Amino acid sequence: MTTAKIKFGRRSFIRNTAMAGGGLVLGFNWFASASTGGTSNAGLPDDFYEINSYLKIMEDGSITIMAPNPEIGTDVTTSLPMLIAEELDADWKMVSIERAPFDPKLYGSQFTGGSMAILTRWKTLRTAGATARFMLVQAAAGIWKVPVSEIQTREGRIIHKTSGKSAGYGEMASAAAKIPVPKEVELKDPKSFSIIGTSKRNFEALNFITGKAKYSSDRYREGMLFAMVAFPPSFGMKLKSFDATDVKAMPGIVDVFSFQTYLEGYKRSWVDANSFPEMIAIVGNSTWEVMNAKYKLKAEWEPVADTTITMAGFRGDETVVFPSGLESTTDHKAKMKEGINKPGNVIRKDGNPEEAFKNAAKVIERTYSAPFLDHATLEPITCFAHFTEDKLVVSGPMQAPDNIRNTISARLSMPAEKIHFELPRMGGGFGRHFYAHSAVEASIISQKVKSPIKLIYSREDTARFGVYRPAYIALFRAALDAQNNLIGFHVRAGGVPESPLNAGAFPAGAVENYLAEEFAIPSNISVGAFRAPGVNFIAGAEQSFLDEVAETIGKDPIGFRLELLNRAIEKPVGERNEYDASRYKGVIELVREKSGWDKPAAGKNRGVAAYYCHNSYAAHVMDVVMENGEPRVDNVVSAVDCGIVVNPDAGINMVQGNVVDGVGHAMYGEMTFTNGKADKANFGKYKLIRMNEAPRNMEVHFVKSDVDPTGLGEPPYPPVFGALANALYKATGKRYYHQPFIKNSFDTPG
Repeated sequence: MTTAKIKFGRRSFIRNTAMAGGGLVLGFNWFASASTGGTSNAGLPDDFYEINSYLKIMEDGSITIMAPNPEIGTDVTTSLPMLIAEELDADWKMVSIERAPFDPKLYGSQFTGGSMAILTRWKTLRTAGATARFMLVQAAAGIWKVPVSEIQTREGRIIHKTSGKSAGYGEMASAAAKIPVPKEVELKDPKSFSIIGTSKRNFEALNFITGKAKYSSDRYREGMLFAMVAFPPSFGMKLKSFDATDVKAMPGIVDVFSFQTYLEGYKRSWVDANSFPEMIAIVGNSTWEVMNAKYKLKAEWEPVADTTITMAGFRGDETVVFPSGLESTTDHKAKMKEGINKPGNVIRKDGNPEEAFKNAAKVIERTYSAPFLDHATLEPITCFAHFTEDKLVVSGPMQAPDNIRNTISARLSMPAEKIHFELPRMGGGFGRHFYAHSAVEASIISQKVKSPIKLIYSREDTARFGVYRPAYIALFRAALDAQNNLIGFHVRAGGVPESPLNAGAFPAGAVENYLAEEFAIPSNISVGAFRAPGVNFIAGAEQSFLDEVAETIGKDPIGFRLELLNRAIEKPVGERNEYDASRYKGVIELVREKSGWDKPAAGKNRGVAAYYCHNSYAAHVMDVVMENGEPRVDNVVSAVDCGIVVNPDAGINMVQGNVVDGVGHAMYGEMTFTNGKADKANFGKYKLIRMNEAPRNMEVHFVKSDVDPTGLGEPPYPPVFGALANALYKATGKRYYHQPFIKNSFDTPG
């Protein structure tokens, strides 16, 4: 059993015995109560913290738990409250969940991304639930005049077996409100969990089925105007001038004006990934009228000059170069090819790789590449904003609202505490909604026209002025001795405009002589996080290469990986190995067992891949069959080690979603550019996987673990690309080095 110290004092709780019918309301600090991560409260008195969330227990026994994180499809709205309910010993049937409003002072960092929700809230929320349970038990012991040690709790009831007395939580709620906050509480041993580890239905499932789920596009207010923005037609261009005379005279048009997204001297943060800081707003009475006006707007655009800015990044300030020019995919490919064929910046070096390759009996060398990818969110970007002198209300899809609020505050010269966000459910995003510049634009427009407005991006706007996954390239080399032993490993990786290199990833640590280099090619195209940033490419390339090395030396692909991992377990090389080789080995062994790897079915062409990222391990075995001369993913068996699985159904859904998404992007995903213009502006050109192309069968298995839970929204994604490439090789007889693997009729510009 774990003891958790309570880092908040009595003033960090709300007692409200004046609630209708009486009851107990506990407000608790989601990031400070016993957190191993999150925001620090250093410098504040020990007995004072702002309230961050609320646990309400009513006299009728019903329990309401606030869920603070923005929901993007991973169902944290259900899973996070399960942590509280577990330690509270609640009756889940009596639990209701409310989505919390945006308020960093109450809820800490309301951030969704990086597969960190459960990881960072694990101990904090359990402590909050355990604290409430402690106070209920203390209250019962005082009323019944029995020892606390003799009292048990189960499914929302307090029980004293010796006397036969029992009570529901609601009956003790008012009395519990008077109990002092404990200095520490005991957390459950995972072996005694009854809610965590069981499948709970998605909190919003009924709303999905009935169409009641609300998104930002559903936001409406009486008197609201509609707005669209006109961007430059290409990356590398900016506004020169415009004539709005005719447009302003069109029916329903209220105003047309240009504006700057950032004020002079503003230091951008990592969320301000927008290559178009100046644009034109068209505001009117309806979407149709505004859209027609936008198409008839007369504007002139001119080339941008070379620009260098300092941005506040995760690891401090960094210098970012935005070169002038209208970029094209053909130029990107030429520059990446040039970069991959010359030495890069050495990021890691173990042993003497130069000597190993010089003396090698055989060297295997392969180059892999992947294009820019569009997030291709099914939900076009919309954002509501209403500015008044007293406050600003913004409602839109935001994965990092606190960061965006800082940008809006600086741009509008408005105190952050006057900016209020509504956090509607997001219709997917996979990183796109970190960069909620639409919220900044909507706020500026509302301030200018002095009216509530809804900013709408068309599908073409969403695609052509996106924040894309960068284009990547990687060179892998393996040195073999005369006995076909792997004696050296070399990876050189780069991209436009950043490198995907992960120098501490497997097989680093398993090869005595190891070299990792990188390079980057500056670009003026907006890029940003895309599901499992960086590693979504490098993992597939690495796992494809390992398969080819295994084939060259005559070893089974899984056997070869396990052999390398045994080396990393018994005699690890280097000091910056990110992975636990034993856990990595365990997930591969599980997928080998569950897939029946050693006894493949006839006609099935199998590929395997595994990877570690976002604190978790994932492996897939994929079966590809040929139908009418075309490859088809028939079956996928997945194994994941993410520690304790809080909500198995939600976990399975996430893994399956990763697989389908990965197969689609590996097969078809590609954004190209011609003279700075994104070539594919809608789903008619940018192909996403169709339902009839998804794997027919998917199995998901989790490693049984008592390790604290880690990430799951992203870790299963990177190895999908390698497993598919390796299975395609078995099916077609050719290696797949460059994404997308399958060209199709959608690939023509348009």
